[in-house]
Amino acid sequence: MRICMASDFMFPNMGGVEEHIFNLSQCLIDRGHKVVVITHLYGDRKGIRYMTNGLKVYYLPIKVCYNQCIVPTMVCNVPLLRNVLIREQIDIVHGHSAFSALSHEAMFVGKLMGLRVVFTDHSLFGFADLSAVITNKLLEICLSTCNHCICVSHIGKENTVLRAKVPKKNVSVIPNAVDTAHFTPNPINRQTDDQIKIVVISRLVYRKGVDLIAGVIYRLRHYPNIQFIIGGDGPKRGLLEEVRERANMQDRVTMLGALEHAKVRDVLTQGHIFLNASLTEAYCMAIVEAASCGLQVVSTKVGGIPEVLPSELILLTEPTVESVLSGVMTAVERLIAERNARKGQNSITNGSHNIIGQANGNSSLQNRKQSSKNRSQKSQPKVLCPFECNEMVANLYNWDNVTMRTVKVYKKVLKERDPPFGDKLNSYMKACVPYMLVVSFVYLLLRFLDWYEPRHLIDLAPDLKMKAKIKNQRKRDGNNDKM
Repeated sequence: MRICMASDFMFPNMGGVEEHIFNLSQCLIDRGHKVVVITHLYGDRKGIRYMTNGLKVYYLPIKVCYNQCIVPTMVCNVPLLRNVLIREQIDIVHGHSAFSALSHEAMFVGKLMGLRVVFTDHSLFGFADLSAVITNKLLEICLSTCNHCICVSHIGKENTVLRAKVPKKNVSVIPNAVDTAHFTPNPINRQTDDQIKIVVISRLVYRKGVDLIAGVIYRLRHYPNIQFIIGGDGPKRGLLEEVRERANMQDRVTMLGALEHAKVRDVLTQGHIFLNASLTEAYCMAIVEAASCGLQVVSTKVGGIPEVLPSELILLTEPTVESVLSGVMTAVERLIAERNARKGQNSITNGSHNIIGQANGNSSLQNRKQSSKNRSQKSQPKVLCPFECNEMVANLYNWDNVTMRTVKVYKKVLKERDPPFGDKLNSYMKACVPYMLVVSFVYLLLRFLDWYEPRHLIDLAPDLKMKAKIKNQRKRDGNNDKM
């Protein structure tokens, strides 16, 4: 099969969507399929670039409007997208992310050209505010002729079906995955003293619950054995820096800024607890990567997060400062109990009682000590070996399984017939009557381009047999080593 991945989000930009596209493309190429990626330019990165395993990426000369997304004109980029789809002899256009205007344009053009269209939704949306209403309406229009939709969680499927009015039978749930061979534990990176490090890696925006994280940091300002490592950047970074200054925690709150994905594992393995305070999330890759590295995960119970990890690997909290703080304290108790068990002690030290008691706030000291003791005794056996955590994640999520399920979707949509233009126009009219004017204009533009620049005059891109070349090179290297 010949698949075109289309999205505004691609390397060198970093995020869950970019990682999903790259890893899925690599696995599809390993299975013998041809994959190309369409995205917009990133700085001086434009034109055609080749990535690992011969993955071909088109960085189209389209300007970015807002938040790494292009202006959704639906018309201006038609000639360019048509040329790429014909040149690469694409069978399936696979768009990613509801936020990506380029993915919707590529799917729109591909559908009018008679190609099959698949869409993966990576996010959750609300229904009340104005931006959500507009976004949901645009998504309903774009998915009205989509052959199949993929969501990364069951709650994401329900959300997409409700807001985009997609039939349930046309929506599948295929979760993300993580490369557990890369995200492996490294206990040597952890300090051997009584310090406990809490790691936070996310975009520092409101949706990621940075306000909750700031509240937790401020509540723990009196406990010198608890440190924070924060990776990521965004408009909320100033809030965390302000809290750090106000709480006089410059030596205990490390701000790393934006991280390359290759360095995330090195940061994770330095910590004991991973904190995620998202206010909305369809599927959180960060908590899976953290669990794979052997960290205790504390996360808010929102969106599809309760579906991602089993209870042995995650502590779920409500999206409030008090609840998140309680979850962090429970994780701290588990760590202290596990350390004491290794030292031959049977209970939590007085220092841990002081930490838990002062952090929780209002109840009496005696009740706090008793409750913390009971919680620690219950949670003590639940501290898993980091390598056992890695093995559990490897059994739950791997890219080979994700690729196999995605290929089944591709094969299913290829068997479907391409409806005539009248049926497509009728589907768009049901979603939005005025939009039929745009559809009609683009359809006529494509017919004009078929006359002005016939398909047989467009040079077809050769298929690079990169996989065979790599295997032959490895064989030659192996023979040279034996000699």
